[in-house]
Amino acid sequence: MAVPESSGFLVDATIYLGAAVLTVPLFKRLRLGSVLGYLAAGAVIGPSLLGIVSDPESVLHFAEFGVVLLLFVIGLELKPQRLWAMRREIFGLGLAQVVITGAALAGIGLAVGLPLGAALVAGYALALSSTAFALQILDERGALNSRYGNLSFSILLLQDLAIVPLLALIPILAPAQEAAAGFDWWGAGKAVGAILGVLLVGHYLLNPFFRIIALTRASELFTASALLLVVGAALVMAWAGLSMALGAFLAGVLLAESEYRHQLEADIDPFRGLFLGLFFIAVGMSVDWRFVLENGAVIAAAVAGLIVVKLVLIYALTRLFGATDLDAQRSAVTLSQGGEFAFVLFTVAVAEGVMAAELTQLLTAAVIISMALTPLIGGVHEALIEARPKKPGTDDLEPASDASGGEILVVGYGRVGQIVAQILRASDYAVTAIDRDPERIRIARDFGVKVYFGDLTRLDVLEAAGAARARAIFICVNDREACNAAARMLRDRCPNALVLARAFDRVHVMELLELGVDFFVRETFESSVLLAAEGIKRLGCKADTVDHIIQQFRHRDQERLLLQKKDGMLAGLDKFDTPYDLPGDD
Repeated sequence: MAVPESSGFLVDATIYLGAAVLTVPLFKRLRLGSVLGYLAAGAVIGPSLLGIVSDPESVLHFAEFGVVLLLFVIGLELKPQRLWAMRREIFGLGLAQVVITGAALAGIGLAVGLPLGAALVAGYALALSSTAFALQILDERGALNSRYGNLSFSILLLQDLAIVPLLALIPILAPAQEAAAGFDWWGAGKAVGAILGVLLVGHYLLNPFFRIIALTRASELFTASALLLVVGAALVMAWAGLSMALGAFLAGVLLAESEYRHQLEADIDPFRGLFLGLFFIAVGMSVDWRFVLENGAVIAAAVAGLIVVKLVLIYALTRLFGATDLDAQRSAVTLSQGGEFAFVLFTVAVAEGVMAAELTQLLTAAVIISMALTPLIGGVHEALIEARPKKPGTDDLEPASDASGGEILVVGYGRVGQIVAQILRASDYAVTAIDRDPERIRIARDFGVKVYFGDLTRLDVLEAAGAARARAIFICVNDREACNAAARMLRDRCPNALVLARAFDRVHVMELLELGVDFFVRETFESSVLLAAEGIKRLGCKADTVDHIIQQFRHRDQERLLLQKKDGMLAGLDKFDTPYDLPGDD
């Protein structure tokens, strides 16, 4: 059966998804990581092997949106205060890495006979690491908030900023532009204006905008709005000649304090995963294996030189900035590859006549192969770390002191959730509260309380809010089905967390028992007991007698509850919420 031309997109999607589904699980099972699996999938379907896809460049440009989404999600995790606290690592360590590593690699280029302009562009392009590869590896290891994760991210962020002056440098180095007329004030003004515009819009307009969207109660519209935000910020930066990923990152940082951050992260995350996978597949397709075989010795030497130089210099610089030996090793291994921005610099350099096309083809192959080797080098390094004896009480991936997330998660911020959260905060616990009512969130903010917006029945939202890290989770939702859904998901995915729930009635208690909730309270039970006890006292009953009656009541209630659960006695109980006058009770 012939496939209509209009189905071309579906055919391409089937090829990419099929290749990923076949290869990634295999590589994960072999403990080689998903990144290498995507690269292998791209290499197989690319023009150099099976030739199923003939134009990897078009896919690569489209798939770079995955890096943009990744930086947005990372920005959501970085509150402005934390970013300010990292300024020494970003502008000190990061700048030192780019300047020193670029100079060292440019010196090697001059030593092997490259012209000055070509050596400088090659050196500083290769000094940049792959944001997509490095952050994906850190994410898979759960190390984004670790000490070495912070160091690695600081360097990557400065590298993203460095792309702007490096692109401006290339026309100056071009032979035909030696007498070029001065500084590009218009380009600089656009760049500054774009950054200020994103900052102002993010600070004053984004929270009101997402509040309006949340009030519609349309989850698909919230997802569309999140994507619109990322695409808009990326396009503004692209118009100004800056990195699209930088725009998405700034938007994410500005929303890091927003009550909508967890819902945004949960909505964006699936797209981020798909586009990043496609990006790695496109990188794998871009390798010209025939060219690699024909120039194997030269490319192998370039890859080895690149990795060794970056390993040595990044290790030395991170140690100089106070990193431990192990953190410095891990940062160096994570950032030892070339990066995707090198492709951009090489393309511009060829267009300006600074580099020859054959040289860029060789260096591009070296960058891609260095990317492919990164998961392998990282795996070998981690295996060596695991093999050596550890000192008691040490934790290789100890999180940074300002890692996001709280000790306690309160799901639902109505009458019950508010009281629970207040008592916990008064007991010096760090509490993260989420609710799905934008108006309730606004009122809480007016009283100086931070409550995050989120769909309480979605596991990805609960995980984004910190469920996996929480010591205890209180489900305080005034919705029986939503409470059960949250309890079911949390008990399955967070087995070590203490789960406590608000129960609607006696039947709901039995349902929560089946779901494995650790503790529950019927929403009217305690207030009714207290009301009755106080009434008996005021009618003249002695305090000791009242306490005895209440104790006996609680005991009998517990016994009846266990018997009813054992006998499966659920039908018809929704009209009763005491152990007395129940159908079949003596």
